Amino acid sequence: MKRATILIAAALIFTLASCDNSNKKSESVSAESKQETNTTNTENNMTKTINLTRADFLTKVANYEKNPEKWEYLGDKPCIIDFYADWCGPCKMVAPILEELAAEYEGEIYIYKVDTEAEQQLAADFGIRSIPSILFCPVGEAPQMAQGALPKDAFKQAIEEVLLKKS
Repeated sequence: MKRATILIAAALIFTLASCDNSNKKSESVSAESKQETNTTNTENNMTKTINLTRADFLTKVANYEKNPEKWEYLGDKPCIIDFYADWCGPCKMVAPILEELAAEYEGEIYIYKVDTEAEQQLAADFGIRSIPSILFCPVGEAPQMAQGALPKDAFKQAIEEVLLKKS
Protein backbone atom coordinates (compact mmCIF):
# COMPACT_ATOMS: atom_id res chain seq x y z
CA MET A 1 0.00 0.00 0.00
CA LYS A 2 2.85 2.30 0.90
CA ARG A 3 4.46 1.58 -2.46
CA ALA A 4 1.23 2.43 -4.35
CA THR A 5 0.96 5.74 -2.49
CA ILE A 6 4.55 6.63 -3.38
CA LEU A 7 3.93 5.75 -7.04
CA ILE A 8 0.77 7.87 -7.15
CA ALA A 9 2.57 10.78 -5.47
CA ALA A 10 5.49 10.47 -7.91
CA ALA A 11 3.11 10.34 -10.89
CA LEU A 12 1.26 13.40 -9.58
CA ILE A 13 4.51 15.34 -9.10
CA PHE A 14 5.67 14.34 -12.60
CA THR A 15 2.33 15.42 -14.10
CA LEU A 16 2.37 18.78 -12.33
CA ALA A 17 5.98 19.43 -13.32
CA SER A 18 5.14 18.62 -16.95
CA CYS A 19 2.19 21.00 -17.04
CA ASP A 20 4.31 23.75 -15.54
CA ASN A 21 7.09 23.31 -18.10
CA SER A 22 4.71 23.07 -21.04
CA ASN A 23 2.89 26.19 -19.86
CA LYS A 24 6.15 28.12 -19.63
CA LYS A 25 7.21 26.82 -23.02
CA SER A 26 3.84 27.69 -24.53
CA GLU A 27 3.95 31.15 -22.89
CA SER A 28 7.43 31.68 -24.30
CA VAL A 29 6.36 30.59 -27.79
CA SER A 30 3.24 32.72 -27.48
CA ALA A 31 5.29 35.77 -26.48
CA GLU A 32 7.68 35.18 -29.40
CA SER A 33 4.73 34.83 -31.79
CA LYS A 34 3.20 38.05 -30.50
CA GLN A 35 6.51 39.87 -30.96
CA GLU A 36 6.82 38.56 -34.53
CA THR A 37 3.20 39.51 -35.24
CA ASN A 38 3.73 43.02 -33.91
CA THR A 39 6.86 43.43 -36.03
CA THR A 40 5.03 42.16 -39.10
CA ASN A 41 2.05 44.39 -38.44
CA THR A 42 4.31 47.39 -37.98
CA GLU A 43 6.11 46.67 -41.25
CA ASN A 44 2.92 46.01 -43.21
CA ASN A 45 0.91 48.88 -41.74
CA MET A 46 3.19 51.78 -42.48
CA THR A 47 1.07 54.80 -41.71
CA LYS A 48 0.74 57.46 -44.37
CA THR A 49 -1.12 59.95 -42.19
CA ILE A 50 1.00 62.50 -40.33
CA ASN A 51 0.52 63.32 -36.64
CA LEU A 52 0.57 67.05 -35.92
CA THR A 53 1.46 68.87 -32.76
CA ARG A 54 0.51 72.49 -32.23
CA ALA A 55 4.06 73.56 -33.13
CA ASP A 56 3.92 71.49 -36.34
CA PHE A 57 0.54 73.01 -37.18
CA LEU A 58 1.94 76.53 -36.89
CA THR A 59 4.79 75.75 -39.31
CA LYS A 60 3.14 73.32 -41.77
CA VAL A 61 -0.50 74.37 -41.93
CA ALA A 62 -1.17 77.92 -40.74
CA ASN A 63 0.43 80.28 -38.28
CA TYR A 64 -2.81 81.68 -36.90
CA GLU A 65 -0.92 83.33 -34.02
CA LYS A 66 1.13 85.45 -36.41
CA ASN A 67 -1.86 86.19 -38.69
CA PRO A 68 -4.97 85.93 -36.47
CA GLU A 69 -7.23 87.89 -38.84
CA LYS A 70 -6.33 86.08 -42.07
CA TRP A 71 -6.08 82.37 -42.91
CA GLU A 72 -2.92 81.65 -44.85
CA TYR A 73 -2.28 78.00 -45.65
CA LEU A 74 1.46 77.25 -45.58
CA GLY A 75 1.48 73.87 -47.31
CA ASP A 76 2.53 73.14 -50.86
CA LYS A 77 -0.31 70.59 -51.32
CA PRO A 78 -3.89 70.64 -50.03
CA CYS A 79 -4.52 68.81 -46.78
CA ILE A 80 -7.09 67.16 -44.58
CA ILE A 81 -6.75 67.52 -40.81
CA ASP A 82 -8.51 64.95 -38.64
CA PHE A 83 -9.15 66.16 -35.08
CA TYR A 84 -9.65 62.90 -33.15
CA ALA A 85 -9.25 61.09 -29.82
CA ASP A 86 -8.15 57.49 -29.23
CA TRP A 87 -11.25 56.68 -27.17
CA CYS A 88 -13.70 57.94 -29.82
CA GLY A 89 -15.61 55.19 -31.66
CA PRO A 90 -16.41 57.20 -34.81
CA CYS A 91 -12.77 58.37 -34.91
CA LYS A 92 -11.67 54.73 -34.92
CA MET A 93 -13.97 54.12 -37.89
CA VAL A 94 -12.52 57.07 -39.83
CA ALA A 95 -8.83 56.25 -39.13
CA PRO A 96 -8.46 53.33 -41.58
CA ILE A 97 -10.33 55.28 -44.27
CA LEU A 98 -7.87 58.15 -43.90
CA GLU A 99 -4.93 55.72 -44.07
CA GLU A 100 -6.30 54.29 -47.33
CA LEU A 101 -6.84 57.77 -48.76
CA ALA A 102 -3.36 58.88 -47.68
CA ALA A 103 -1.90 55.97 -49.66
CA GLU A 104 -4.25 56.51 -52.61
CA TYR A 105 -3.57 60.26 -52.87
CA GLU A 106 0.10 60.11 -51.84
CA GLY A 107 1.99 62.99 -53.42
CA GLU A 108 -1.24 64.94 -54.10
CA ILE A 109 -2.47 65.81 -50.60
CA TYR A 110 -1.37 65.58 -46.98
CA ILE A 111 -3.54 63.91 -44.38
CA TYR A 112 -2.77 65.12 -40.88
CA LYS A 113 -4.11 63.88 -37.54
CA VAL A 114 -4.42 65.96 -34.37
CA ASP A 115 -4.98 64.10 -31.10
CA THR A 116 -7.33 66.42 -29.24
CA GLU A 117 -6.35 64.88 -25.90
CA ALA A 118 -2.66 65.60 -26.42
CA GLU A 119 -3.20 68.91 -28.24
CA GLN A 120 -5.99 70.47 -26.18
CA GLN A 121 -4.91 74.05 -26.90
CA LEU A 122 -4.92 73.50 -30.67
CA ALA A 123 -8.36 71.85 -30.46
CA ALA A 124 -9.62 74.78 -28.35
CA ASP A 125 -8.12 77.32 -30.79
CA PHE A 126 -10.22 75.75 -33.54
CA GLY A 127 -13.32 75.42 -31.38
CA ILE A 128 -13.42 71.64 -31.63
CA ARG A 129 -16.46 70.59 -29.59
CA SER A 130 -17.19 67.24 -31.19
CA ILE A 131 -15.00 64.66 -32.81
CA PRO A 132 -14.13 63.61 -35.35
CA SER A 133 -13.92 67.07 -36.85
CA ILE A 134 -12.32 67.21 -40.27
CA LEU A 135 -10.70 70.36 -41.67
CA PHE A 136 -10.25 70.48 -45.45
CA CYS A 137 -7.56 72.98 -46.47
CA PRO A 138 -7.31 73.77 -50.18
CA VAL A 139 -4.30 75.78 -51.36
CA GLY A 140 -5.09 79.50 -51.67
CA GLU A 141 -8.64 79.24 -50.29
CA ALA A 142 -10.42 79.26 -46.95
CA PRO A 143 -10.60 75.94 -45.11
CA GLN A 144 -13.87 74.04 -44.69
CA MET A 145 -14.83 72.10 -41.54
CA ALA A 146 -16.94 68.93 -41.46
CA GLN A 147 -18.05 67.14 -38.32
CA GLY A 148 -18.75 63.49 -37.76
CA ALA A 149 -17.58 60.25 -39.31
CA LEU A 150 -17.73 60.57 -43.07
CA PRO A 151 -17.83 57.55 -45.37
CA LYS A 152 -14.96 57.00 -47.80
CA ASP A 153 -16.93 58.17 -50.83
CA ALA A 154 -17.72 61.49 -49.11
CA PHE A 155 -14.02 61.99 -48.37
CA LYS A 156 -13.14 61.16 -51.98
CA GLN A 157 -15.73 63.60 -53.28
CA ALA A 158 -14.38 66.37 -51.02
CA ILE A 159 -10.80 65.59 -52.05
CA GLU A 160 -11.66 65.65 -55.76
CA GLU A 161 -13.95 68.70 -55.69
CA VAL A 162 -12.69 70.88 -52.84
CA LEU A 163 -9.00 70.06 -52.57
CA LEU A 164 -7.92 68.97 -56.07
CA LYS A 165 -10.60 70.84 -58.08
CA LYS A 166 -11.12 67.89 -60.43
CA SER A 167 -14.88 68.31 -60.83
